[in-house]
Amino acid sequence: MSTQDTDAHPRFAEALRELGLEVPVRRFPDATRTAAEAAAAIGCDVSEIVKSLIFEADGVPVLVLMDGSSRVDVERVRQELGAGSVKRANADLVRETTGYAIGGVPPFGHATRTRVLADRGLLDHDVVWAAAGTPHTVFPLDPKTLIAHAGGSLVDVRERTA
Repeated sequence: MSTQDTDAHPRFAEALRELGLEVPVRRFPDATRTAAEAAAAIGCDVSEIVKSLIFEADGVPVLVLMDGSSRVDVERVRQELGAGSVKRANADLVRETTGYAIGGVPPFGHATRTRVLADRGLLDHDVVWAAAGTPHTVFPLDPKTLIAHAGGSLVDVRERTA
């Protein structure tokens, strides 16, 4: 076990090993459950945080990767998927689908394979930070690599600001 894995959630550390990814996992004494908390702890802009959010599209879990300063437009997700209805998943479904609790869900290394939508806005940054499986851990990665490992389709699903 290399030192880089010690702070990551064991399942996520295993996913990193399987992908051959060497990323520095940073642990913080205080939880970084929200994008704002994570950005403050890291010292980056909140838009450089990747939120890994589980939604239910016609009862089927879907992962949406969104930058920390934007909100997901559920209607745009519904249109993208051609679904009848889309809603935020509850905590039980998030844990069942990903194997992680809300606030620590990483963009990949999940318990199940789900459809992944990655908002195009993530590509605005050279490096983004995402949860490493716990509310206390994050890791940096370039967004193209992160989206590729998550198996994400690039889409525009952020709420447009008025």
